[in-house]
Amino acid sequence: MEITTFDEKARTGLRLLFEKFWILRSKEPEVYQQIREREKIIKRYVDEKFGFDLIVHQHFIKLEKIPVETKSWMGMQGFLEPRDYAMFCCALAFTENRTVDEQFLLSDVCEDIKDLYPGEFPLDWTNYNHRKSLVRVIKQLEKLSILAVVEGEIEQFALNEEQEVLYEVTVYARYFMRSYPKDLVQYKSIEEILEGEWERHETDVRRKRVYRKLLFSPAVHRESEQDPDFAYIRNFRNRLRDDMEEHTLFRFELFKNAALLVTDERKQELTLFPDQKAIMDVALHFSHFLRENKQEYLPDTLGNIRLTAVTFEQIISQLHAEYGKGWSKQYREGTVKQTMQELSALMKEWEMLERDPFTGEYLIKPLAGRISGHYPKNFDAEKGVTNEKTQ
Repeated sequence: MEITTFDEKARTGLRLLFEKFWILRSKEPEVYQQIREREKIIKRYVDEKFGFDLIVHQHFIKLEKIPVETKSWMGMQGFLEPRDYAMFCCALAFTENRTVDEQFLLSDVCEDIKDLYPGEFPLDWTNYNHRKSLVRVIKQLEKLSILAVVEGEIEQFALNEEQEVLYEVTVYARYFMRSYPKDLVQYKSIEEILEGEWERHETDVRRKRVYRKLLFSPAVHRESEQDPDFAYIRNFRNRLRDDMEEHTLFRFELFKNAALLVTDERKQELTLFPDQKAIMDVALHFSHFLRENKQEYLPDTLGNIRLTAVTFEQIISQLHAEYGKGWSKQYREGTVKQTMQELSALMKEWEMLERDPFTGEYLIKPLAGRISGHYPKNFDAEKGVTNEKTQ
């Protein structure tokens, strides 16, 4: 049965397609079927608004998501260094030479990866760090369902290079890599790959860029006085607002220097700000401090606030003195410098902060002005608790 209206299940399907690498029929048959029944309306929407391809296969459904620019969170979060990615590509090449359901041993993978590895120094499986890299790679392949474990545990390989595990290649291995307009080896950089994506779009490039930015970024910031993407957002704000509310669970918000999508619903598959991490308390207090002292910390024409490292540290020190009793033990007893480092890392990840590579100054982005948090008036700073009664 084919559904012709963008109903709640279509919205859920669209959200899951954006959040997941792919929907596997064998693991999520109900979700697969719901999307399959709404294939035409979802495909039409993602093609018209984003320029994305929706691939519907008898074994899986996949939305080919290509961003306007790369972000750190788009990497494989379990990988720790470039070697992991190089080994992952070698492992993919290994699976290309295997038939579906063909079984092989971990030692076979090790041998091929070692031969294919392009690094300046060869892999050495007696090296603990090299074995740990392979463990991370194999676990990622298992997570993506490219490899299936028949017998054994990959974690043991980190402790003993003689450890064996029996695997088989799944049907999905052939479909992990997407197709490119030209041979991949002809590209010299990530930027070339991303630029090549727009060569196949003859119309509505600006709209597709904007939609991709909105869905793939915590916020779209105005980068210059004549920023064409932000000008599009301003000119078509009403259409964007209606469209987002009709097809997603997000609300569209537009400010002078930032546009973003927000939601009041906490869906399990979404990554939202703030979450339950203790550092979030510090982030909310920090933004509240800048808001309360806006006469002292004036933004520039693009809404950015510049802070020297010394000033940033002084603010954290002041917040620690005022709110620290209510923070978690880690930040209550930790050093101001450590708290500052973790806060700047968090805000950078959420695109609320940038570091000037020349001056070392911290650039607080307009999105930070969208959040704020403080303890109630009856909070006892000495005890770190809220009193039941207030004067």
